[in-house]
Amino acid sequence: MQRCTGTICIFLAAVLYSIGGLCMKVIPWSGLSINGARTGIALIVLVIYLAVIRHPLRMNRWVALGTMFIFLTNVLFAMANKMTTAANAIVLQFTAPIFVILFSIVIFRKKPGALDLAACALVFGGVIFFFLDSLTMGGGLGNVVALISGATYAGVFLMNELPDSDPISSVFWGDVLSALTGLPFLWKETEFPTTALVSVVILGVFQVAFAYILLTIGLKTTPPVTASLVSGIEPVLNPILVALFYGETMGRFALIGAAIVVFGVVGYNVLLAKKPAEEKS
Repeated sequence: MQRCTGTICIFLAAVLYSIGGLCMKVIPWSGLSINGARTGIALIVLVIYLAVIRHPLRMNRWVALGTMFIFLTNVLFAMANKMTTAANAIVLQFTAPIFVILFSIVIFRKKPGALDLAACALVFGGVIFFFLDSLTMGGGLGNVVALISGATYAGVFLMNELPDSDPISSVFWGDVLSALTGLPFLWKETEFPTTALVSVVILGVFQVAFAYILLTIGLKTTPPVTASLVSGIEPVLNPILVALFYGETMGRFALIGAAIVVFGVVGYNVLLAKKPAEEKS
């Protein structure tokens, strides 16, 4: 029952994350301004949540490391959405599971299997297509930023594996850092239409606060493989919402790249889930 509840939490978190691209596109501010505003609003929700569950805030070197992962993921993803298409931003960030594999090799000295290496190669090939598109459509730097956000997002998942970590504290402090660095840019903005104000509230309450709360709850009982597979709904919903309500479409090469990346990551997790437990260790 707990595992089922955890999986539902991961799924709901992914759905909430998927509204990020659309909401950011309709806000006429810089990525840093948007990130400062949405995380500032998210902090209000997080303070209430922590008070309700009576969870004391913690800080140690592992929580601090998790804080940096949260902060960088917040900032880089918000910037990428303003520098490239929303579809490119989310699919390139969805390379996170592959970075988890790479970091496990480098940091935890975990020897990769043939499936791990094949998945890395396939996803890397998909990423190349995004940069082929950027040569003719622009957004090359945005694609780089989005790809880096995939690496920092991997750290968000890995912080649960670190000793003496506390993910919800890392989420809180990461949002504090995001708000402090982003709000000064917000003061320089000159346009504050109703659509932007409503969108930034939605981002703060749902796409940041509720989504991270659900993610931290879900990861307590959901195996990483299952969590990664369930979160695959995000890069599918995100560009669909942007295309339907904002009219932004992907280039031909980016579409091919998206299909390769999503197929590679989801296929990797499906095959991994079918392996006997002893082969995964």
